[in-house]
Amino acid sequence: MNPYSLNSKKVAEASRAWLEERGVTVEDITELTFFLQNGYYDSLTPEECRESVEQVLSKREVQNAILTGIQLDKLSEEGKLLSPLQEMVENDESLYGCDEVLALSIVNVYGSIGFTNFGYIDKSKPGIIGRLNDKRGEHKHTFLDDIVGAIAAAAASRIAHRKQAQKEAALEPVT
Repeated sequence: MNPYSLNSKKVAEASRAWLEERGVTVEDITELTFFLQNGYYDSLTPEECRESVEQVLSKREVQNAILTGIQLDKLSEEGKLLSPLQEMVENDESLYGCDEVLALSIVNVYGSIGFTNFGYIDKSKPGIIGRLNDKRGEHKHTFLDDIVGAIAAAAASRIAHRKQAQKEAALEPVT
């Protein structure tokens, strides 16, 4: 029997493919990231936001959350979860909270500033998050809307940390 061996490239590719299958593009997440940060940095470009999103998506913890959340959403749509979990996920029960907890594992990757970004975007539901959160379609994105928001929040946090480092470096005296 061969020992278990995980192919990291396969995990990364699957997480990207599953996002796309569910109608989420890197551009959608880039727009959310820009939405979160453009009021703070006059020189911020969509390209910087995209690069930050790409970096967040390259993290294994993020890929794991994407795959887990999407799988749970799919199982819920197929009615394959046991009751009462089936009903909680299917209806995005307000007291369930595990969808947000999974998303917080993504936010943690780039520090605590991501928490405030995530909270804001989770409540305001701009762009793709509002579409994913719409319960009228065939898909139930109980986990995915929070995961997408967390990716954008983490990317925004990454930008904030980088911009602060650039600002501090510019202020350091040259010796």
